[in-house]
Amino acid sequence: MGDGRQPGLAAAKGSSTLSGNDIAITVGNSAFNVDGRIAHAVTMNGTIPGPLVRLREGQNVRITVKNELDEDTSIHWHGVLVPFQMDGVPGVSFPGIKAHSTFVYEFPIIQSGTYWYHSHSGLQEQLGHYGPIIFDPAESDPVSFDREHVIVLSDWSFLHPHMIFTRLKQEGGFFNRQKLTLEDRLKGANPLTPEERAMFARMRMDPTDIADVTAAAYTYLINGHSAAENWTGLFRAGERVRLRVINAATQTIYNFRIPGLRMTVVQADGINVRPVEVEEFQIGNAETYDVIVEPEDQAYTIVAETIDRSGQGLATLAPRPGMRAAAPALRERPVLRMADMGMSHGPAGSSMPGWITQVTERAPPPARRHLRRPITAQ
Repeated sequence: MGDGRQPGLAAAKGSSTLSGNDIAITVGNSAFNVDGRIAHAVTMNGTIPGPLVRLREGQNVRITVKNELDEDTSIHWHGVLVPFQMDGVPGVSFPGIKAHSTFVYEFPIIQSGTYWYHSHSGLQEQLGHYGPIIFDPAESDPVSFDREHVIVLSDWSFLHPHMIFTRLKQEGGFFNRQKLTLEDRLKGANPLTPEERAMFARMRMDPTDIADVTAAAYTYLINGHSAAENWTGLFRAGERVRLRVINAATQTIYNFRIPGLRMTVVQADGINVRPVEVEEFQIGNAETYDVIVEPEDQAYTIVAETIDRSGQGLATLAPRPGMRAAAPALRERPVLRMADMGMSHGPAGSSMPGWITQVTERAPPPARRHLRRPITAQ
């Protein structure tokens, strides 16, 4: 391993389920196989993603976390309403879980919905330290469904997370392999006007710098599986299937769709919403969306395409094992225009964005005021 640590047993792909009032989680080193390549991972109970923690609104839970790493770790319960001592952010709400020690989380479940949990220590999340949570409602669920699948999206790299961070500090566009070139301009494939190209150059910005880390470094996973490994969720034709989609990726924003199958969004970040039918939705880091689909007797491809269009995670919904639908090609890379960033051209000869010049022309700057004043109750 690049960091000198020896991995433990090979990590399993996908989540077991933990329920009840007393739960045990062990954080440790594992070997992780992605498309035949082996790397070091930090896992919980030896799986990526970590085990599904499934509890019910109204119960109290006690979660004992054993840290077998040679470094501190932690678990933050993302979006979960807990006493501050149980929030799991080292240096803010608790001191962290020291190497080869145990910490007990204990809190009541006062909400329902789809959430997730992850490390807040170092860059362990990038190494596999994340997992899904479902809190079933105390009363009957207002969303009716016959079957459900948890879909955990993530990004995996064979570069050590600290090396990724170092490269980004050295060069912000280090992983951008989709830059506009002179050939694009000669072929008419560069949509920027000469003025926009000049503005981008003056600001040292890149119109194709959409994602900090791209498929140049990442393999995109669904439930721990690469596109080639093809995680498959089964259903019976005619069922209402609930997909609980969680973006546990460290860096990646996805556009999520299932070609040929419309989705009805019924929950966002654990909160039930008025149902909205969509063909696709964008899911940011740490967000969750629950959707209902009603598939027919055929296979469908689950597509989690990165917003920079450099790569995608693929999985399958199918009525029988072994089935697989065609995978769509990546769509055209996006190219930012000045208007996309809320900027337009200023007056002739000006290098300032239009919105700045409009403000300065319409009104003089306000007089300086002393802003330090006592806060009084309203």
